[in-house]
Amino acid sequence: MSGRGGGESATAPPGGAGSVDVKSVFIGAGCNRIVNNVSWGPSGLVSFGAQNAVALFHPQSAQIFTTLPGHKAAVNCTWWLPSKKDPYEVQNAEKHYLLSGSADGVILIWEVHPAERKWRRVLQIPESHKKGVTCITSTFISLDVAFIASTSSDGMVLVWKMVLPADKAEDCGLTCVERIPVGSKPMVALSLAKLPGQEGTLVLAMGGLDHKIHLYCGDSTGKFLQSCTLKGHTDWIRSLDFSLPVHSKSGESSIFLVSSSQDKNIRIWKISLLTSPVNHNSQHKERKDEKGLASYIEGPKLVAGSFSYQISLESLLIGHEDWVYSVEWHPPLPVSTNVTERCQPLSILSASMDKTMMIWRPEKTTGIWVNAVTVGELSHCALGFYGGHWGPLGDSILAHGYGGSFHLWRDAGCGFENWLPQKVPSGHFGAVSDISWARSGEYLLSVSHDQTARIFAPWIDEACQASWHEIARPQVHGHDINCLAIIEGKGNHHYVSGADEKVARVFEAPLSFLKSLKYANFPKAGSSEDLPYDVLILGANMSALGLSQRPIYVQASNNTSDGSPNAADSLEYVPDAVPTVLTEPPVEDQLAWHTLWPESHKLYGHGNELVSLCCDHAGRLVASSCKAQSAPVAEIWLWEVGSWRAVGRLPSHSLTVTQMEFSPDDSLLLAVSRDRHFSVFSIEKSGCEMDCRLLARQEAHKRIIWACSWNPFGHQFATGSRDKTVKLWAIAGGAVRLALTLPPFGSGVTALSWAGRNRSLNHGLLAVGLESGLIELWSLTGGSGGPAVISAQPTARLDPLLCHVSTVNRLHWREDDHGPTAQLASCGADNCVRVLEFSLR
Repeated sequence: MSGRGGGESATAPPGGAGSVDVKSVFIGAGCNRIVNNVSWGPSGLVSFGAQNAVALFHPQSAQIFTTLPGHKAAVNCTWWLPSKKDPYEVQNAEKHYLLSGSADGVILIWEVHPAERKWRRVLQIPESHKKGVTCITSTFISLDVAFIASTSSDGMVLVWKMVLPADKAEDCGLTCVERIPVGSKPMVALSLAKLPGQEGTLVLAMGGLDHKIHLYCGDSTGKFLQSCTLKGHTDWIRSLDFSLPVHSKSGESSIFLVSSSQDKNIRIWKISLLTSPVNHNSQHKERKDEKGLASYIEGPKLVAGSFSYQISLESLLIGHEDWVYSVEWHPPLPVSTNVTERCQPLSILSASMDKTMMIWRPEKTTGIWVNAVTVGELSHCALGFYGGHWGPLGDSILAHGYGGSFHLWRDAGCGFENWLPQKVPSGHFGAVSDISWARSGEYLLSVSHDQTARIFAPWIDEACQASWHEIARPQVHGHDINCLAIIEGKGNHHYVSGADEKVARVFEAPLSFLKSLKYANFPKAGSSEDLPYDVLILGANMSALGLSQRPIYVQASNNTSDGSPNAADSLEYVPDAVPTVLTEPPVEDQLAWHTLWPESHKLYGHGNELVSLCCDHAGRLVASSCKAQSAPVAEIWLWEVGSWRAVGRLPSHSLTVTQMEFSPDDSLLLAVSRDRHFSVFSIEKSGCEMDCRLLARQEAHKRIIWACSWNPFGHQFATGSRDKTVKLWAIAGGAVRLALTLPPFGSGVTALSWAGRNRSLNHGLLAVGLESGLIELWSLTGGSGGPAVISAQPTARLDPLLCHVSTVNRLHWREDDHGPTAQLASCGADNCVRVLEFSLR
């Protein structure tokens, strides 16, 4: 598998109708909630696991520019080779390697060209683990030879020797040189380093469930022998990291090992080279004199070949209030006189589940390690950090949290430290179940099983350059959200969402969002109507013991949410959110707490979890369906927008209605179901009366029908099924006939979206999303009425790098795109939201 960033050419299958140019406009994805998932390489690229894919982004742009498909299970860990501690010459090579390990024990190696943003899959490591990979580490022993170690819940630590090719056209060589069984208590943290004083001697530190740190020594052949064990931690070891060699004023050569644990503590171990017992005694005395008040506890000796090393506990760092998941040494910095020579700053970054990251340094006078910097996440829904990482130059720090979110701080101080939050990519950390464009296409709304609704939109900067970001998080829910419908028609921005709680909820955009949307200078934000500044609701607050998002009114925005002076004494009290008008893309703290939308109504009626919602184009009716195993429960409910009363119940199906859609003229409602049938209802509204009747019900496929979509220019529609087929249907004279069946696809069809391109020719594009995650594009023409026949030609089969890595849940064209380009939004079970732009030929 190979590819590159930016535009991709999607070639039509044999017999297709030409080709189209496709480029990825936006990728939104959250980080898998697991330790060791993120790696920040010396090239400046950050890698992380997003469900089954490996995502790459550059912090300067705050944009995910690709996801790498290949894994068949969730990605647990990633690691850049070279790392930030490897030789300067290796770091500046034309190509870098990325290693990724997944929950099924597979490790893949990717070749990445950072300058050109090209990448390709090199190989799958043979003899890999039988269970989930939990940690990967590496170190270079020469400019073309590196050692890689990995650990897994299968109780094995594996070591490979990797030889880089001399010829650019060749692939790297990989050999498994050691298999270390660790028993019934697996290791979850690893670190590799070269020992000072002798060439080609390595030390491997591993820690895990037995609360101990095990040190193994090896040579250039890759054979490792256990040397000693370090005790002190009282809970699982979560992270280990070796420093580069540090040389003291007395000429002592040492390396440091930092360890963190679920016991909330951090320990720094010093490993000093000993030449002889005599020298050892004198060095011991010099160290005591040199450190003064610094703690010094002598530990075991580490023997590697003919050399021995004294291990001592340098410091115990106490400050975090919860499990410390990550510790990392400051990246080495070049010496000013020689860029290839680098020194190791004595500075450690730690990340904890107490929602903070800390930078630790020894005081200049006493040498005692102290907490010099603390940054953190203040959101009420935050549950802490799974890891923290230094930028290549040490002027930026990145954390990834429980909510799949990233948090980036950069030191903006001149002569003093001033760590300020920066923009980062964001997205869902659960399967994205539904998406919809706003009625004017200015933003994209998505809902997910991570129990949030998010709004993504292009933000135009001062240079008139548009970049996509998450600009609001209108709903933070207590249940998995399965479906949504944006209310069409004029008026304020509304949407309805349905979740596992059996209730549909209606949300209305607050004044703070409307002003932020206007400020973002979207081309169509104010084209249809003026901004309704008479909106009295500024934002919303989440109650502590409930799921309702209560409104914050403009005139009461400075008071407590219930107006009571004793609100702080109530069990339901939560500090008020402070909705703000955004003048730049928000950071995670703002998104999670200050961009909620107030809930205006609840729609009760369904007896099971909601599955599908849709709204007509006039903004008058909303249809809803729920999970069902009987005909009475499978009824479709119709709701009147505004009054939000139930105005109709449509019986037809015997099992769950999976998707619904109103025809372009709103006269018909199409529904498809698990019972393999589709139904077409005639909808007529006269004043307060609603006339709904079943026009047609037909068994259409051999298996579940997952998706449907209307032709925007007429009464034709498409249905897609698990039986791997798409069928096109036409309605004429009140009867439905099969117009065309497309050739079978490679896997089940799970999403469809039909876009109109030329009304006079009834020409359109049908996007087909598959259970495999792939997307295909078909050109449809004809069938405008009577006996006319619809013709279909395959237009593009998209590169897997542009598609999802698991089931496509929904596709949605941007409806106002009738020019030479068109935008398609997609979402999937891989936690991703994507926007693709097609240049049509």
